[in-house]
Amino acid sequence: MRVDTRSNYTSNRDWFNSILHGRDVVLCHTSALECLGQFPGYVNESQIDVYATARGPYENINWNLVDGFDDIEIVNIAGLRCTSLNQTINDMLRDYDIIDEQSFVQALADYYYSNGESFGGLQIEPQYTDRFDSIKDWAVEFYSYE
Repeated sequence: MRVDTRSNYTSNRDWFNSILHGRDVVLCHTSALECLGQFPGYVNESQIDVYATARGPYENINWNLVDGFDDIEIVNIAGLRCTSLNQTINDMLRDYDIIDEQSFVQALADYYYSNGESFGGLQIEPQYTDRFDSIKDWAVEFYSYE
């Protein structure tokens, strides 16, 4: 079974609320970036990324299974639970080989330019600093038109 696509809703948050209402999930990865307002999403998007303790019935939800949510930094936005920005960035650095790179780099670029051309407010976990250092220049150059 598949869930509706984003195009049937006026916003990403409306889409997430409609599909996930009442489910014990936490938005993560690109879906968390969308919920946090760090990435606008894609036209006709059909994938939702969540942390969950069990798989659900929808095949176009990426069910990232976890034992529980105690070790995940969660924020509540408009009735939705999603990973905090720092949690999301660190999770995407950890899972870099399976994430949507476009959304990640664009979100980092938006963060950089909306925070005085600085990544200073991000709390990158030590084990991910090398990967972050190798990616951050892409983010700085993301909006360059050469």
